[in-house]
Amino acid sequence: MEIYQALILGIVQGLTELLPISSSAHLNFFPWLFKWGEITPSFDVALHIGTLLAILIFFFKDWLLLIKGGYNQVVKKEKSTEGKIFWYIVISTIPAGILCLILDKISELVVSALSNLFKVEKINVEMMLIAVALITMGIILYLVDKKAKQKTIYENITLKQSMLVSISQAIAAAFPGVSRSGITMTIGRAMGIKREDVAKFSFLLSTPIVAAAALYEMQHFVFDLAFLIGVLASFIVGMIVIKFLLEYLKKGSFKIFAIYRVIVGIIIVIFLFI
Repeated sequence: MEIYQALILGIVQGLTELLPISSSAHLNFFPWLFKWGEITPSFDVALHIGTLLAILIFFFKDWLLLIKGGYNQVVKKEKSTEGKIFWYIVISTIPAGILCLILDKISELVVSALSNLFKVEKINVEMMLIAVALITMGIILYLVDKKAKQKTIYENITLKQSMLVSISQAIAAAFPGVSRSGITMTIGRAMGIKREDVAKFSFLLSTPIVAAAALYEMQHFVFDLAFLIGVLASFIVGMIVIKFLLEYLKKGSFKIFAIYRVIVGIIIVIFLFI
């Protein structure tokens, strides 16, 4: 991969992974549009390491408190909000991880079946499914966010809410265009969690899933200059985006992101027919 391609894709990853607009859609769209060829799964995961580091560093104090609270709750029998949230994240990650593996296989079968059925290239089938996912989830995100109340704060999130938000990550992981941030924030908003709090919780929940994927793909990483630039770019941009989104959601809604998703989905459809 060329250095400039890695830089562009790193910036794209940093911008789109943490906003509810789907990084997988954009990481598929740009190489397809400019005929760079498909990026490898290992490089895709490598770019996610950058945003993973952004989340870990931005929420460093939160993670320290969560781990300490989780430890104290088991060892010292001391209950706390941090301990509760920590174990919610741990418990919720297990079924989410299993479902990710199952849905990923189903996704591959669906794409292959549609490609054979309509006698078209696999990448074009993937791009059409991405466009549909972008538009559909954009509309759902807008409607849910508009109608949902803001009644639950981060500290009062329940195990049920945590499980549902976490499990929804599997759908995004298996079907590009859905968006991990998009679907987790949509599910959270549907259950009445405040916008900025569901965004924070979504970021925390994504950490173990992305870390596990990185460890699994690490054997395939090529630690060259392109790798380092891609990770660094996604990390720097990711830090900026987290701060922006959490501040924006204190007063703003998800409407602008929903509109953006629909527009990009339509653009992809137009390019497919052209």
